[in-house]
Amino acid sequence: MHDIRMIRDTPDAFDAGLSRRNVAPMSSVILSLDTDRRAAIKQAEDAQAAANAAAKDVGKAKASGDEAEFARLRTLMADKKAEIAALNDRAKDLDGQLSDLLMALPNLPYDDVPPGANENDNVEQKRIGTPRSFNFQPVEHFDIPAVKTGMDFAAGAKLSGSRFVVLRGAVARVHRALAQFMLDTHTDEHGLQETITPVLVREEMMYGTGQLPKFGEDSYQTTNGWWLIPTAEVTLTNLINGDTVEADALPRRYVAHTQCFRSEAGSAGRDTSGMLRQHQFEKVEMVSITHPDESDAEHTRMTKCAEAILEKLDLPYRTMLLCAGDMGAGARRTHDLEVWLPGQDTYREISSISTCGDYQARRMNARFKPAGGGKPEFVHTLNGSGLAVGRCLIAVLENGQQADGSVVLPDVLVPYLGGRNTISALGELS
Repeated sequence: MHDIRMIRDTPDAFDAGLSRRNVAPMSSVILSLDTDRRAAIKQAEDAQAAANAAAKDVGKAKASGDEAEFARLRTLMADKKAEIAALNDRAKDLDGQLSDLLMALPNLPYDDVPPGANENDNVEQKRIGTPRSFNFQPVEHFDIPAVKTGMDFAAGAKLSGSRFVVLRGAVARVHRALAQFMLDTHTDEHGLQETITPVLVREEMMYGTGQLPKFGEDSYQTTNGWWLIPTAEVTLTNLINGDTVEADALPRRYVAHTQCFRSEAGSAGRDTSGMLRQHQFEKVEMVSITHPDESDAEHTRMTKCAEAILEKLDLPYRTMLLCAGDMGAGARRTHDLEVWLPGQDTYREISSISTCGDYQARRMNARFKPAGGGKPEFVHTLNGSGLAVGRCLIAVLENGQQADGSVVLPDVLVPYLGGRNTISALGELS
């Protein structure tokens, strides 16, 4: 959500920021609503003052026996009461319209975010690792012999429909090992606090992180009004919803491994092969709540945390700085990590790490008390995958595939797999 005072003070800069997000200028509409709302509030205050003055004089008129004045003042008080109610209703309605409009607009990109309309305009920051040279034609994860018995899309479709999968045996074990490895690395080496949160949340929590109102079609809602989280960003960030904390309590750094649910509305034809884009999937999510002065450094730190997972798994990847038109609505800057998938002969996104400034904090009314005293200020929030477990599984399987149909697994997973490092062509850990 945007600061109305900033829009009043710098409407041209606000519109310029929206333009970079391919959104039409909105300052004139916003400021017109704001002017009407403030006028209604002022008129209601003036009417209340007149009513208060009449209330003081009505007793005097009664005591003096001036029945005409008494009647006039009584009528005036009744008229003002009705006028005040109407003006308050109008101010409330205008405030709701203004809030809905501000809630629906995307965040403004930082100045260092490159211009552009879509993923073709993203800028590569670095590339780590060299894609392996195969002496055979590598295949996608679901066609690897070692994987076929442990990745059952037909069973998933029978149970739930398209874009669901059942994992079994060695493949399921590697999937679990990846999540445990990520959690252990983030907690033991990166200083994040492991957190277990619900996957069902109240509607206001979805508003708090920006999934609502604009992107409701991308998520699932239960019949009693709960929403299934599309990512633990929703729960971890909202832990500070409505709170005012001490400055020395920042930063707060959380990590959670959860099931995530997305309807993927409008994503037909986009990276849908195999496990790449599922309605239900698992993610290890990182969230930081920081002082505004520290959020840029925290963004760099969080990106390195996610990169470290890929490097420990010895997976080639590249880090991208997203252009303004390709970022999520709540972000001011986003780094995407794209892992190499030899079966597709390309890089695919496996993590997005975003800094949101005070955009989410304003929606949640989440603040901190400055160390030197003064008025509470909004915190800054950041979030990022550390990593998407299913996509990481895909990358491990495809990069480790062998000519005989087996898969050699990364060394860092061996302690989580009972000392074993291979899935045989028959689908067994060995």
